[in-house]
Amino acid sequence: MREPRLAIIGGTGLGTRLRECLDPAGVEQHEIETPFGLPSDLITTGRLAELEVALLARHGDSHQYNPTNVPYRANMFALKALGCTHVVASGATGSLSETISPGDLVSCDQLIDRTIHRPRTFYEHAAVHVELADPCCPVLRAWLEISAASSETNFHGSGTYLCMEGPAFSTRAESNMHRLAGADLVGMTAMPEARLAREAELAYALLALPTDWDCWRTSSEDSILDNVLANLQKASDAALDLLQRACMHPESLAGTQSPAHRALDKAVFTDPATISPDERRRLAPLWGRVLQS
Repeated sequence: MREPRLAIIGGTGLGTRLRECLDPAGVEQHEIETPFGLPSDLITTGRLAELEVALLARHGDSHQYNPTNVPYRANMFALKALGCTHVVASGATGSLSETISPGDLVSCDQLIDRTIHRPRTFYEHAAVHVELADPCCPVLRAWLEISAASSETNFHGSGTYLCMEGPAFSTRAESNMHRLAGADLVGMTAMPEARLAREAELAYALLALPTDWDCWRTSSEDSILDNVLANLQKASDAALDLLQRACMHPESLAGTQSPAHRALDKAVFTDPATISPDERRRLAPLWGRVLQS
């Protein structure tokens, strides 16, 4: 198994702060054209502690992409083309659970997709059906959890994230409905991101940064926004510390293959002989391994 390269997708609250933590020697920026357009930002590569990483700002360098318009397919395609094998994505969320407080960190294990306006697959001209029962990689989740054990962060090793379309936040009735659906967190960016990661055979983990209680829980606080920003800062600091700790131990990733790395083994239902040469070439970084075997 080759040395892993970790992609870190920074959402609201993390973004460019990660770049400041890279070893200055060898830092490069990449503009990668994909069949789905340009990614949301230049991709910065370098070394974080002991691991080669690629950093991408999900919403762009000036937060110009709202959750619906993030170029999710271009982002994942570009990371795969750069040789990334694993992805840790962060994102601000609202908490729907009494046991998850604003400022905590949550490594999610399950996702509920309630988005309606976003492309969900790379494979528009073939029938490709990946398994997604466990959308977040158990290897990556264990790697993060081990590192969290040595920190003072209030870390949750599992949680269900409901991805809504946005960009407006929930009504109170919707927030309560999300709780009834079994969600612990609500956000706007994990889907189709996790789904596309699986189609690209990228191991994916979601590090949620809860900033507030959403609106199911009424608040008497004078300035909700001030508290949200303070909690976002707290969770971002904790996420930054956790990622740096985890990147000190790349051997955990190098020694265990993620199930996601062979997600396409039996997923391409279309007879390969009927897939055009142009389509094979267009998506070669994604399915080249299985179509050549």
